[in-house]
Amino acid sequence: MFFLFNSNKMFFLFILFFSTMISISSNSWFGCWIGLEINLLSFIPLISNSNNLLSSEASLKYFLIQSIASMNFLFSILIKMTLMKNFEMNNLISIMINSSLLMKMGSTPFHFWFPNIAEGLSWFNNFILMTWQKITPIILISYYFNMNFLYLIIILNVIIGAIGGINQTSLRKLMAFSSINNLGWMIFSIMISENLWMFYFIMYSFLISIMFFLFYMLNMFFIDQLFINNMNFMIKLNLLINFLSLGGLPPFIGFLPKWIIINFLMVNKLYLLTFIMIMMSLITIYFYIRIIYSSFMFNYLKMKWFKIFIKNKLINLINFLSFISILGMIFSTFLFL
Repeated sequence: MFFLFNSNKMFFLFILFFSTMISISSNSWFGCWIGLEINLLSFIPLISNSNNLLSSEASLKYFLIQSIASMNFLFSILIKMTLMKNFEMNNLISIMINSSLLMKMGSTPFHFWFPNIAEGLSWFNNFILMTWQKITPIILISYYFNMNFLYLIIILNVIIGAIGGINQTSLRKLMAFSSINNLGWMIFSIMISENLWMFYFIMYSFLISIMFFLFYMLNMFFIDQLFINNMNFMIKLNLLINFLSLGGLPPFIGFLPKWIIINFLMVNKLYLLTFIMIMMSLITIYFYIRIIYSSFMFNYLKMKWFKIFIKNKLINLINFLSFISILGMIFSTFLFL
C-alpha cells in the first residue's frame, strides 16, 4: 500500500507497465529488447529498499540475472539478423532466444535465482514479479519458439515447481515454486492460443492477488505463523478456497483453465505430458492442503489482541473475497455441465 502514497514509486510503476506495452507492441526484436531494458530499470527502484538488506540484495541479484539474460537476448537477435537466410541455424537461434527469455521470467532450468529473490521482496513486489514480469517474455516466446525444446521446459517446470515446494517453510519461497509450476501450464497455454493464456494468466493473477493481500495484511511470511496465530475462521476458509483453487482442484475456478489445457492435450494424444502435468498438480495440492490442515487444526496460541486487530481491520474485506471465491466455484461448476 506504500506505493499509493509515494510519487516516485508510482512513477516507476507506470514506466514498468509502459515498458511491457513497448515490448509486446514492437514490430522488431530490437524494440522488444529496448522494452525489456526499460522494464528492468523501472523494476529495480521498486524492489530496492535502503532500510531492508534483503531487498537490497534481491535487487542486486535481480539486476545481474536480468542483465545476463538481456545480453544473451541481444546477442541472439543480432545473430538472427545476420544469418536470416541460413535456415540450418534457425533451431539453434530459436533455442538461444527462448533460453534468454526463460531466464528473464525465472523458468527452469534458469530458476535458481527466482525463490531467493522472492524471499527478499515484499508481498506487493512478489505479486509484480510473479505476474506482470512474466507477460513480456511469454508473449515474445510465442513469436518464435522451438516446439521440442519448449515441451522439455514445460515438463521441467511442472516437476521442479511441484517438488521444490514440498520442503519449504517460507511462504514466499513456496509461492515462488508454485509460480514456477504454473509457468509450465502458462507456456503450454500460449502455445495453444493467446486467449487461453490470457484467461489462465488472469485467473492465476486473481487468485494470488487475494492470497498475497491476505499475507500482507496478516504480516505472514512463514508457514508457522499460519497456525500459531489464532486467525478468524473466515480468513482460514478464504485461504483454503484460494489455495485449492490455485492448485487446480475441481470444482474451483482455478481448475477451469487447466481443464481446457488437459482437454487439448488429450485431443492431441499427448498422454505422457498430460500424466506428468496432472501428477505434479496433485503434489502442489498436497503441500497446499498440508498448510491449510495445519492452520485449521492447530489453535494453541490464544492472542486476544491479535484477533481483535484482525477483526477490526479485515473482516468485511475477507467476507467479500470469500464470496467472490465461492461465486467462482459455482460459475466453474456451471461450465462443466
